[in-house]
Amino acid sequence: MKVRKFAAIDIGSNAIRLLTQNVIEQPNKQTQFYKNSLIRVPVRLGEDAFTMGKISAHNAERIVNTMKAFKLLMEVSEVEKYMACATSAIREAENGSQIMDDIYQQCGIHVEIIDGKREAAIIAATNLQHIIHDENSYLYIDVGGGSTEFTLFDKGKIKVSQSFQIGTVRILNKKVGEDVWQKLEIWIRSTMGDSKDLYIIGSGGNINKLHKMSGRKEGEPLTYSGLHRQYRELQGLTYEERISVLGLNPDRADVIIPATRIFLSAAKWSGAKKIYVPKIGLSDGIINALYYSV
Repeated sequence: MKVRKFAAIDIGSNAIRLLTQNVIEQPNKQTQFYKNSLIRVPVRLGEDAFTMGKISAHNAERIVNTMKAFKLLMEVSEVEKYMACATSAIREAENGSQIMDDIYQQCGIHVEIIDGKREAAIIAATNLQHIIHDENSYLYIDVGGGSTEFTLFDKGKIKVSQSFQIGTVRILNKKVGEDVWQKLEIWIRSTMGDSKDLYIIGSGGNINKLHKMSGRKEGEPLTYSGLHRQYRELQGLTYEERISVLGLNPDRADVIIPATRIFLSAAKWSGAKKIYVPKIGLSDGIINALYYSV
């Protein structure tokens, strides 16, 4: 048996994450991936990028400092290989490329700025075989701060992927018009039109938190009606109450409502009644893509 360690860095619109995983290789057995650690730093880059068009000097410094810390953590953890990706906030910021150059100069970390199509492809590289069955169709939804990636699995294979500029931070800053919601509705209704026995697979920190708050067991799906009930309860609390009563982190207490709206809208338009939450996302996809050189 051989144990290898890989890492993924995800520079998102709401937070920056470092995921390390143990990759277990054994002769004549399928390679296994086990989460070793996940560190999340709440640097909300989307508020800068989506309102000012660039990352502020303060947050640019925070990004570089975060990456310096991540580099040291990877070194002491003896990570063999890593891959770093930046998504919508960085790709839309006019100084995003310059900040990524600064990271390389100061930390030695090369960051790939990926577009929505590449992001959806990486997310789809996650191991979902324990959930996906050939007789059903699945709409995989990864909700981020700046965009949401949708992937339709049919007969166990990817049928189509699409990225929309509908994200939690973007919604909070009133940067998502009704025309964008309408485009998403049209795409979902037309794409899922002939899909039978459709289920949603949700990923991202917000749906993971919603699943935990629901009290359901690991592997047990959320229902549309149950999620709608949670949505009403969240809306009935102030931002401060979501922190003090529900124990949500300050950077989660506001974005969880627009995230819930995205999942509910997708479920309504697709006809899905159940949402599976396997606790995987872009970071997991990055490690799979890195290992298999996708």
